[in-house]
Amino acid sequence: MPGIEDWLNCPLDIVQRIFEEDNVDWTKDAAGYFVNKLKEKKTLSWVPSLNDAELHNLKANSLVKFRCMVQDMFDPEFYLGIYEVEDRKTGQKTLRTGRYRDIAECLPHQQINIESSRNVTLDRQTLYCVPVPGETQWVKQAFSSESQAKVTPSTSYTAFRQKRSLETDENESNMESDSNAVPFDKEDRVAMETESQSSDNKRSRTEEECSASGTITPNLNFPLPGEKGPACLVKVYENFDQFRVNDVIEFIGVLSVDPALATINHHQEVHTLVDPSEEMEDIEERHAHSPPPSLVPRLHAIVVNKLHHCNPLLPQNIESEETQTVFSDALSVRQDLIAMFQQVLFGDSLAAEYLLLHLVSSVYTRRDVLALGKFSLNLTNSPASSAFPQQLYKLLEELLAKCHFLQLSLENMNTLKFIPRKDYTANRLCSGLLQLSERTHLVVDETALQPGQLDTNGVQNMAALGNVISWQKVDYDFNFHRAEFPTNIKVLTLSEGKSILPSDCQVPIKSANVATPVEEVFATVYRSLTSVLMSKFRSYLGLVELLDYNLTEDLQKAVEEDFVEMRKNDPQSMTADDFHLLLVVSRWLSLTLGQKTLSKETWTKAKMMERERKRRLKN
Repeated sequence: MPGIEDWLNCPLDIVQRIFEEDNVDWTKDAAGYFVNKLKEKKTLSWVPSLNDAELHNLKANSLVKFRCMVQDMFDPEFYLGIYEVEDRKTGQKTLRTGRYRDIAECLPHQQINIESSRNVTLDRQTLYCVPVPGETQWVKQAFSSESQAKVTPSTSYTAFRQKRSLETDENESNMESDSNAVPFDKEDRVAMETESQSSDNKRSRTEEECSASGTITPNLNFPLPGEKGPACLVKVYENFDQFRVNDVIEFIGVLSVDPALATINHHQEVHTLVDPSEEMEDIEERHAHSPPPSLVPRLHAIVVNKLHHCNPLLPQNIESEETQTVFSDALSVRQDLIAMFQQVLFGDSLAAEYLLLHLVSSVYTRRDVLALGKFSLNLTNSPASSAFPQQLYKLLEELLAKCHFLQLSLENMNTLKFIPRKDYTANRLCSGLLQLSERTHLVVDETALQPGQLDTNGVQNMAALGNVISWQKVDYDFNFHRAEFPTNIKVLTLSEGKSILPSDCQVPIKSANVATPVEEVFATVYRSLTSVLMSKFRSYLGLVELLDYNLTEDLQKAVEEDFVEMRKNDPQSMTADDFHLLLVVSRWLSLTLGQKTLSKETWTKAKMMERERKRRLKN
C-alpha cells in the first residue's frame, strides 16, 4: 500500500494505478481511496492548505485543501478523460487517464494518439472560488494552528518542460511530440507539446511574462474590499447540481500550477487542444476564465466537504459529544457574555440581551417571501462622533467567525458595489459587497453618514441593503433581468436616532456611565478576557445559531391563546407583527438559555423584554 508520501505528494500516480486496474467503477474507487485516507481529523491536518501556505511553497500535482466560497460557476469544459499513448520504439499502446489533470503526460519515447477511437472525452465543472468573505483573523489562525503539513518551496516545474493541454479540439491533427523532448522530475516524464522545433522558445516563457501587461492581470473578484488570500479555479468531476453560488466548501484535491497553462491560455503560439467554440472566446473572457496559475491556481477536487459553519472550535456535526459540553455550560457562559455586553453598552442590560439574541439569530426556514428567524437589530442612541462603532465591531470581530464593518458614508454608498452583476463580455459574475455566505455578520455604522446627495449607485446600494434586512435576498444584476438570491446575513445597525434603514428590532441604548471614555470601557473589558473565556464565548455563539428549536402543538396553542388575550387587553400594543417578533425573541432567548423548546418562564421573560423595549421607544 502507498505510504503517506505517496498519496500526499503523488496522488496522480495512485489515480493512474487504480485506473489501470480496469475496474468499471474506478472513479469511485479513486475518490473512495482518498476519502478513507482523510476521514480522520489528524490525517486531514497533514494536507497543506492554500489558505495558509504561500503558493510558491506548495508542490505542483500534490494534494492540497482549500476552504472557500463559490463566487462564480463557469460553463462545463470538455477534456480528454482517457487518452491513448503509443510507444515509438515498440508500438505498444496504453491508456492513461486525464482525470484530475490539466496537462497530458507521457515518456520521451512515447506520443499521444489523439485520433485513437479509444480516447474518451468527458466534461467537468469549473468553479471560481475565493477565500470565505469576512472570515475573522482568529478563525484563520485557529485553522492554521491545526495544520501539521510540512511545506517547503516547490521545485517541481522548470521553464524547459513540454506541455499539452487536455482540453479537446476536433481540428487538431499534428500530435507528434518534440523528438528533443526534455524529461522532467525524477521519473523522466514529459508533457506533450503540439508544435515541434520552435517549442524551446515557447517553453522559456514564464507565467510572469504572460501577466506582465496590466491589461491581462485578472481581477480576483473578492466581494469585500481589503480581502487577502488566493482565488482558485476548482474543477469538480461529479454531482454538479450540488454546488451553488455562495456555498462555503472545503475542497481537497490535486494542485495544478503549471506555467504552461498561462502560456497556453494567454499566448496562442502554443496550439491548444480546446473545443472549436472555445477558440472564438473573446480575449477578456479567456483572461477571466484562464488567469495565470501564479495568481489563480487550479485545484482538481477529489474530496468535497460542504461546511455548515466556519467555527474551528466546533465539529461539523453539532450533534457530536464535543458540543454537549458547550451546551451544558450555556447558562454560565451566557451570564458572562451579558455582563460583558452590558459593560460595553454603557451599563444597559436590556440592550445587552437584545445584542446577544441578534448575534445568535439565523434564518431557519422560508415561507413565501418571509425569511423566518431573521433578527436585524438597530441600536440607537449611539454616541455621535465617537469610536464606539469601531470599538464594538473590534470586540465582535474577536467573537464571531465571519463579519464585516461598513461605514454608511456618502462616499461608500456612491462608490462601492453592493449588488453582484453579470459581465457578459468576460462571461463572469462580478462580485458585490452583499455576495456573502450564510451567517455573515454585517455591522453598519450609520453615525458616519453626513449630509449630501446619493447618486444612482448610492440609491441602488441603499435599496439592496434594505432588501437584505427586510427580506434576506439580493437581486443580482444580469443586465436584462434581476435574479433573486436568498441570503442569511445578520445586519446590526448603529445609529444616533432611528436608522434610515429598516430593522426587525430597534433598541435605544440607555446609558448609565456616559462619563467614562469609550476607549477606556473597552480596554477594561479586554483586560478581563482570558483565552479560555474567549474560547467559551466563540464556541457558545457558534453553536447556538445552529441548534434546532421545537415548539410543540400544546405550546403553540398556549401561545396563540396568550396572543388573543393580549389583543383583548390592548389591541394597539400587540399587532400581528409584534406577535411575530415576540415569537422570534422567545425562540433565540430559549436557545441562549440552553433550552431547545419554549418554557413558560422564557415566554414570560420575552414579553417583559418587549414591554420594556416599547416603553423606551415611547419615551
